[in-house]
Parts: sequence; structure tokens; C-alpha cells
Amino acid sequence: MPVLVMKFGGTSVANLDRIARASKRVAREVANGFDVIVIVSAMSGKTNELVGWVDETSPMYDAREYDAIVSSGEQVTAGLMALRLQEMDIPARSWMGWQVPVRTTSAHSAARINEIPTDNIAAKFGEGMRVAVVAGFQGLGDDGRITTLGRGGSDTTAVAFAAAFGAERCDIYTDVDGVYTTDPRLTNKARKLDRIAYEEMLELASLGAKVLQTRSVELAMRFKVRLRVLSSFEEYNPEAGTLVCDEEDIVEKNVVSGVAYQRDEAKMTLISIADRPGIAAAIFVPLAEAGVNVDMIVQNISEEGRTDMTFSCPVNQVARAEAAMQAAKTSGEINFHDLVADTGVAKVSVVGIGMRSHAGVAAKMFDVLSREGINIKIITTSEIKISVLIDRKYMELAVQALHDAFELEKAA
Repeated sequence: MPVLVMKFGGTSVANLDRIARASKRVAREVANGFDVIVIVSAMSGKTNELVGWVDETSPMYDAREYDAIVSSGEQVTAGLMALRLQEMDIPARSWMGWQVPVRTTSAHSAARINEIPTDNIAAKFGEGMRVAVVAGFQGLGDDGRITTLGRGGSDTTAVAFAAAFGAERCDIYTDVDGVYTTDPRLTNKARKLDRIAYEEMLELASLGAKVLQTRSVELAMRFKVRLRVLSSFEEYNPEAGTLVCDEEDIVEKNVVSGVAYQRDEAKMTLISIADRPGIAAAIFVPLAEAGVNVDMIVQNISEEGRTDMTFSCPVNQVARAEAAMQAAKTSGEINFHDLVADTGVAKVSVVGIGMRSHAGVAAKMFDVLSREGINIKIITTSEIKISVLIDRKYMELAVQALHDAFELEKAA
């Protein structure tokens, strides 16, 4: 039988009633003729509770034991859903990551999937099992220990299973009913998209949209897994949600498909550094080693052999960045006059595959912001996105103005 992968997030399995509701959706797909692989997250709030217990017990914890503890939340959900399905007379069983096995690296709490052998689950399907309920977010490391994939790892688990089993589709059930042109909380004009290209979804996910984990979209694009994002709280509708698919599967393309934002950004400027070969490496290698996620980078024009270097990073990494730069200065790797941090900025981006074939998107974006009196601090672009760094107090205004200017409330 064809295989369908269904993933249920924490809010979709937050209690026994919601697990029962999710089980009914699984039963419907079994009735439609699918063998189903269900990937489940821990019940809403459970992972945070487990992490809190770890921190309270051992602030300098062993990452291997951390994974053993926090992975237990998904195991509970998998067992409960398997029991519920059995009560509905559907042949189902739970699978832990090590039983499949989901083979991963041994980077505990941040493992990456190496391989998902299909033999064990496929054999059980052959024996009459109709549903495999798999604990998401976890696997078996090279060291023989349980590993976890990092926050949002259940999305990645689901897409990886869909790729390994050649699934018809991978349905991601969450607490929103699809992918929107922007955050509906910022503007009531936000429109749910019926389809969105992998590249657009990847950009939106990396630029602040919280609907899908970035790694899951990367995997889906690489293996051409058709992803559908839909709500577990709405009544069944085979046309519901948003399909993430190949660009070729989208007939009408908007120039801009969405506006994304990241609120908690910081702009950091190294004032008066030597303009010489290797200076960028001398700055950004220590930042990378300190775990600072640098995003936008701008180097000013050189004057008398000196220049300024500006970059952005998450607000919660500013102290780490400052320490890394001071250490590099003390060691003599770099020499700068001052390091200025602006922690009151936000990033706003417009994304769309239609930008490849349409000129003037940047001009229109900058004109809209100018008319709203919003000053742009940094600009970065790619083939299908334009991002700007602005004062955080103007973020919502910028999102709303850009959404209106590109008429995203209208379908293509």
C-alpha cells in the first residue's frame, strides 16, 4: 500500500482528548488505503519541563543523559497514540528511535540524521501493521546512545521518514491552518497560501516564520518530499492547509509571496579596523567558534587603511560576540577602536520566487519604507529575498506597509 507520513506537534497531542482527535485523523487515512507512519512530538510543555528538571539537577549536565531524559516525552506520546489506535481496532504499534533505527551522528542534543533503514517497519507493514507511531526528535547515535535532533526536530524526523519510505506526502499537523503571507497577528489582511515553493518556504523559515523547522524544509527540497502544513483543530478537508512543493507545481506565481520578520536582532559595529587581507576571517572565525550566528554583514569604504565592519546577530548572543571580539583584540588578532552594539533593531524581509523575473522589487520596498519614515540600517539580498535591518519600534508598521504595497491579500 502507499505510505503517508503524518506528524503531530505538541499542541496537537497536548492531552488525551487531542491524542484521540489526532488518532481519528490517522484512522481516516488508513481507511483511504494508506499505510501510515505517524511522527509525534511530546505533549505541549513536556519538553520544557524535562529540560527544567535537567537544569535543576545538573547545570553542567552530561549531554548524553540530557538526551535520554528529554527524549522520553515523545516516547510517552507514541505509546499513548498506539494504544488509542488499537482501541479503534487499527493494527498499530509504537517505535522508539533506536528501534527503527533512526541512525544519527553523536552530536548529543544537536544530532543530524545519517540514515533511516526501512526494513523493520516495512516488515511489520507486510505482517499486517497499518500504523507505525514513531517518537520524533530522537535517534540512535554512532556511540550507541539515544540522541536528540534539537528543537523542532520532529519536523525533520517526519520529512526524513517520508524521503526514506518514498511517501506519497508528508502532512505536518500543527496549531495553524497553513502558511500565511505574513504573521496574522500583525495584520488581519494576511492570507493563507494554497501552495508555496520549497525555496520560498526555506527563506521564510530561516527569516523568522515559525511554521516549519528550517532543516525539515531543506530535506524536503533535497528529496522532493511534498509537504502539507495544516491544522489539527479544523474539520477534515482534503484540500486544507498549504502545500510546500516544487516551483514547477505552482502555476501562478506572485512576485512576492510573503513578508517575514525577526524581532530580536542586534546590530554590532567594529569601528576602525585594519583594511587588510584576512581581516574578515580574523573577525568571523572567533565569532563562529563562540557560537554566534552572524547574519547580515556590511563593510564600509576604507579610509587611510582603516574601515568599519558591521554585522547582525540575535540579541541573546551580543554578550558572547562582545567577549569573542575583546578576546581577539587582546590576543592581537584584530585591533579596533570601539565595538558598538545596537540591541533595538529588527529584520524585515520580502520573499518570492517571482522576484527572479521581475525588476523593481527592491525599489518598491525601499520607497514604501521611505514614505513611512523608516530608516534602513543594513540591506542584504538573494535571488528571491530582500532583507533590511530597521529600528524595532517600526517593525510592525514596516510589515503592514509592505504587505499592503505588494497586495499580498490578493491571490495571484
